[in-house]
Amino acid sequence: MAGALTVRVAVDAPQHSGLNGPLDYASEQALASGTLVRVPLGKRELLGVVWPGGEAAAEVALRPVAAVFDALAPLGDDWCRLLDFAAGYYQRSVGELASAVLPPQLRELSPEQLAARLRKLERKAAKAVAVPEPVKPELAPEQAHAVERIAAQITGGERKPLLLFGVTGSGKTEVYLRAAEAALAAGRQVLVLVPEINLTPQLEARFTERFAALLPEPLAIVSLHSALTPAQRLQNWLAAHLGRARLVLGTRLAVFASLPELGLIVVDEEHDPSYKQQDGARYSARDLAVWRAHDLRIPVVLGSATPSLESWQHAESGRYERLTLAARIGGGALPRVKLFDMKSLPATAGVTTALTAPLLAALKERLDRGEQSLVFLNRRGYAPVLHCGECQWKSDCPHCSAWRVFHKRDRTLRCHHCGFTERVPSACPNCGNHDIAPIGRGTEKLEEQLGEALPGARVLRIDADSTRRKGELEAQLQAVHDGDVDILVGTQMITKGHDFRRIRFVAAVNPDGALFSSDFRAPERLFALLMQAGGRAGRDASGETPAEMWVQTWHRDHALYQALARHDYERFARDQLAERRSASLPPFAHLALLRAEARTAEAAKAFLDAAAGLLQDEQVLVYPPVPHAVARVADVERMQMLVEATQRARLQAFLRAWVPELIALKREHKAVLRWAVDVDPLAI
Repeated sequence: MAGALTVRVAVDAPQHSGLNGPLDYASEQALASGTLVRVPLGKRELLGVVWPGGEAAAEVALRPVAAVFDALAPLGDDWCRLLDFAAGYYQRSVGELASAVLPPQLRELSPEQLAARLRKLERKAAKAVAVPEPVKPELAPEQAHAVERIAAQITGGERKPLLLFGVTGSGKTEVYLRAAEAALAAGRQVLVLVPEINLTPQLEARFTERFAALLPEPLAIVSLHSALTPAQRLQNWLAAHLGRARLVLGTRLAVFASLPELGLIVVDEEHDPSYKQQDGARYSARDLAVWRAHDLRIPVVLGSATPSLESWQHAESGRYERLTLAARIGGGALPRVKLFDMKSLPATAGVTTALTAPLLAALKERLDRGEQSLVFLNRRGYAPVLHCGECQWKSDCPHCSAWRVFHKRDRTLRCHHCGFTERVPSACPNCGNHDIAPIGRGTEKLEEQLGEALPGARVLRIDADSTRRKGELEAQLQAVHDGDVDILVGTQMITKGHDFRRIRFVAAVNPDGALFSSDFRAPERLFALLMQAGGRAGRDASGETPAEMWVQTWHRDHALYQALARHDYERFARDQLAERRSASLPPFAHLALLRAEARTAEAAKAFLDAAAGLLQDEQVLVYPPVPHAVARVADVERMQMLVEATQRARLQAFLRAWVPELIALKREHKAVLRWAVDVDPLAI
C-alpha cells in the first residue's frame, strides 16, 4: 500500500498468543486515536480501537485496516487512559478489555449500519415533552452539609473521594439527586453506579421523576446493564458517547461508559461484592470509579451504611473525606435489634428449626396488627441436601465437590454451581431405601413452613429461583409495596436498597455460618447483610409500634452481633481493622490469586508449583497451592495460589514480570484448561 501510514489498534487477541499490546496496521488515511475500525487478525476480522501512541514508520508490509467507523466520533483520550490503567492493573490485554466493555452489537455492525443507527438516534432525540417541576423534600442539616461539600468539588477546589456514610433510611439517595443536579447545572454528565440490576429500575424511576423537567429530551436519562437487549444497550451507549445522555445509571460495566463531559460519579452501596467482576478481566468497578474521577479531576461519591473496610480505612487515614448522615429522615428510628439466644430454648429434638415458637409468636403479633414482616435466610431452594438415614447417602453433584439442592416445587435436585439438574429419585440410589429426607432448609421450605404455621398469612418468596422470568421481580416487589403481602421470605436479594415503607419486623434465621468461615471477609459481608436487612424495617416513621429486628443465633455474645445490636458500625470496623492489621490482611497488605483449572487436581497443582518457581522477590510472598473452596465444578478441578505483598507497587511489578512467563509456562502444561490472575480478590 503506497504511502500508507501505520496505526496502532487495540484488538482482542487470544491470551495464549502472547500479543498483549496494540498491533500495527496500515491505513490510507490518518486516524485519530479512539476511532473504531475493523481489522484482520488471523482468518477473522475483528472490531478494534485505534490506540494513542507513537506512529511507527511502515518498514514491514502490514495488513491494512479493513473498514473505518467514520460516522462515530472517536472515543476520548480519557477513555483510552482508563482502559490502559485497568488492563495494566488487572493483568489483561487492552484489546481484550476494550472488546469486553464495548456494546456487543458494535462487533456485528458495518460502518454503514452504524451510520443508520446514528441517524435513527437523531430522529428519536428530536422531540422534548414539557413536564411540571418536581417537589423537592427539605434537606436535613447533615444532608445539606454533604450536598455542599460535593457541590464545592464540582465547581473546583481540592478533590478527594467522598465517603457518604449514612445509616439505612438516612436519605443518601436525596444527596445523590442534589449532587447530580449541581453537576447537570454545570453542564456536565453524571454516572451513577448500583450493585444489582434489580435496583436499577427503582433508582431510574426516582431520577426520572426528579429530572424529567430539567432533562425533557428523549434519552437524556439512560441505563446500562446486562438485562437490556443488545439494541437498547447500543442505543444507550451511543447516547452517552455523543453527550446526549446527561445522566447514566448502570451496574459495574457502566464504569467504562464513554462519557465525554463526565462531571460526577456516584457509587451506591460501595461495599457490595457485585462491583467485582468474577471472570475475564476481574476488575473492581468501585476502584476504577475512584481512579477515573482522580484522572478527570472530578468528584466521586461512595455511599454506604456499611462501607467496605478498605474505604473506611482510607477515610480514617485522611485519603477520603467522610460525610456522615447519622439520623433517619423524618425522625424514623432504626429497628431495635433483639439477639435471640437459641441456647435458651429447652433442649428437645427439633430445636434447631429456623422458626422457633417465640419467632412465630412475634410474626403473628405483627400479622394481627396488619404490619408486614420480612424473614431473611441466605439459602435458596427447599433444603440444602437430601439424605438417606440407612446408608448415609447424600445428594452430591457428580460433577462438582458440592451438594445438589432439593427444590420441592419442581421436585428437582439442582447444583447451584454447574446447573446439573435431575428429578428427585423415588428411593435412595445407593441402597434402595424409600425413606430419603431433606436436611436443613432453604427459602422454599421456610415459605412452606410459614404458610402452615400462620394460616391465612399471605407469604411471598423472592429469590433467584422465584424471579427467573422477565418482569417477575418487578411484579413481586410491587405486590409488597401495595400491601398484598404479609410476610416476605427471601435471600440477600431482598435486603439491598429496597424502600419498603410498610415492613416493621425483620428476622434473620441461621446467619451464624459466616462467623466461622475460612474467608477473612465473611464477617464483613455478614455484618453488611444484617445491617442492610434490618434497614428494610421501620423506614416509615408513622407506625405506632417500634420496628424490630430479630437475629436467631447460637453465639449471642459474639462481637459482631454485639456491634449490630447497637447499630455500631464504627466499633465493628475498628475491631475488624485491628484483626486485619495484626494478620497483615487487606487493606494492610495487597493480594493476588493465581487460579488454575484442569481435569485433574495434579495437573492444576503442577502448573501452580512451576509458576511459584518462576520468579523470586524478597518482598513478595507466594503461598503453596490449595484447592478452591468448591474444588470441582462441572468436572473441572480448581486450585489457587495466593501472592501477597505489603506494597501495592511491589505486587504490580511482580505481576507484570510474572504474567508473560505464565503464558509461556502454559504451553508446557497442556493439561491445564484455563488459568487467570485475580488482583485484589474478594474471596480466598
